[in-house]
Amino acid sequence: MINPTTAFRLIRIQRVLLRYGLDEFVFNLHLFRPLRYLTYLSPSYFLGKRKGSRGERLRKALEDLGPIFVKFGQILSTRQDLLPPDIGEELSRLQDNVPPFADDLARQIIESSLEVPIEEVFSTFSPSPLASASVAQVHTATLHTGEDVVVKVLRPGIEKIINSDVGLLYTLAELANKYWGEAKRLKPLDVVKEFDHTIHDELDLVREAANASQLRRNFEHSEHLYVPDVYWDYTRQNVMVMERIYGTPIGKIDQLREKGVDLKLLAERGVEIFFAQVFRDNFFHADMHPGNIFASDDAKYLAVDFGIMGSVTLEDQRYLAENFLAFFQRDYLRVAQLHIESGWVPKETRVDEFESAIRAVCEPIFEKPLKEISYGHLLLRLFQTARRFDMEVQPQLVLLQKTLLNIEGLGRQLYPDLDLWQTAKPYLEEWYKNKVGPKATFNKLKEHLPMMGEKLPELPEMMYQVLSDASKGELEVKWRSAQLEEIKQQMAKNHRKSIMAICGGSLLISAAVILGLDGFSPLMLGDAPLTTWVLGVLGGILLFNALD
Repeated sequence: MINPTTAFRLIRIQRVLLRYGLDEFVFNLHLFRPLRYLTYLSPSYFLGKRKGSRGERLRKALEDLGPIFVKFGQILSTRQDLLPPDIGEELSRLQDNVPPFADDLARQIIESSLEVPIEEVFSTFSPSPLASASVAQVHTATLHTGEDVVVKVLRPGIEKIINSDVGLLYTLAELANKYWGEAKRLKPLDVVKEFDHTIHDELDLVREAANASQLRRNFEHSEHLYVPDVYWDYTRQNVMVMERIYGTPIGKIDQLREKGVDLKLLAERGVEIFFAQVFRDNFFHADMHPGNIFASDDAKYLAVDFGIMGSVTLEDQRYLAENFLAFFQRDYLRVAQLHIESGWVPKETRVDEFESAIRAVCEPIFEKPLKEISYGHLLLRLFQTARRFDMEVQPQLVLLQKTLLNIEGLGRQLYPDLDLWQTAKPYLEEWYKNKVGPKATFNKLKEHLPMMGEKLPELPEMMYQVLSDASKGELEVKWRSAQLEEIKQQMAKNHRKSIMAICGGSLLISAAVILGLDGFSPLMLGDAPLTTWVLGVLGGILLFNALD
């Protein structure tokens, strides 16, 4: 049952789509082309509401619908190779050019959070925002100590809007679970839960400031990435003050060329930064659209907006690294085996068939620059392969996949001739050597040596105690196993069923014997004694439960 709040939200979405004449998009899809004549029945057709280009109307509709829809547009905007130029250009404006809220309201929020007048904190403060996004907007200011800073302010009432949209996503996911055959494999409810957790983390600017501080430490002496400093004294849940950076937006390719920035080096560094964050630090910036990334003149990345960060489990990290390496080496058999070992595809999957399917998808894209790869076609083939082999979505990896898609999209814009695979391969090989090879074993031994030295004096006494108990016949071994517990439970269940079957059979035999006795005349029910009926029914129930 759809609750009233969700129903009203659906009605509002429909109104916005009609207001901007977006029925045009629906009927332009191949599936609905036979029904294009229905556009003449649309109110927007007769009322002339299709003002502006289709890209502009789509952008404005996403802005009106709120943060979650804006984020969807931001993700699309990073893949302009998959979009018509007019739509891609308009959606790129969603990265940092969403309509701002009132200047005086931003001032009120800052003063209320810091509990002092703005003039006591900043010597200058720009009331007009420098940038405005779906969740917050940014103002420039100068501290009394002379540092240039930016002040990030959450949009008022944003949590209520997000809760409404997330509730709608949950409703759609629950409906998908009930009525969509692919739901078991694609796990829509788990994906929405992951998104819910991520989007609500973005509403706490103290958490974002902590993320920025951690990432800054991870790349403190890096020549590839610079993370601005946080001013903790002026940071609250809905206000954050951070060092102001100066650079060229990564999406302004013409400006980067005019400044003589090495675009090939910039693209390669982007790939290296991604793999360093995921495999070296296990802590990665998961919102790397062009509105959040700048570049210095010496091809150094400057990052902002740390509300969405990601990490993976150590087990997933190892499987991912091995998958990437096997993929780069074209070892498709190993890729197939890893997917089965990790549980990403069912255990009963035939390895040879899965290997062949992966080879058919991946082999055509090797040794090609980004500009020659059709990722729309590749994604379609990957989805078909996943469906064929019942490959389940891994919700914990959705953020990582989104980030990789963003990085690849940035690389395509910066330097289309980039060889993504050869750029990443050396880094992964080095990581694998340090984590799995002899060097890794030595490092782990070195790390645990102090603890081993601490426990070593206790070993002789422990060994003596074990041998002494064994010689006296007092040695006890306690062993717990999930599989063993399951076997024990099954045995107990079978034992109960056996007893019920014996009892049920005995009662049925007793009923038959009583029915055949001469001279036995208890209470009658029909043509048979009542005792016979009681024993027969009880025996039948027990036997039925035993066989169930």
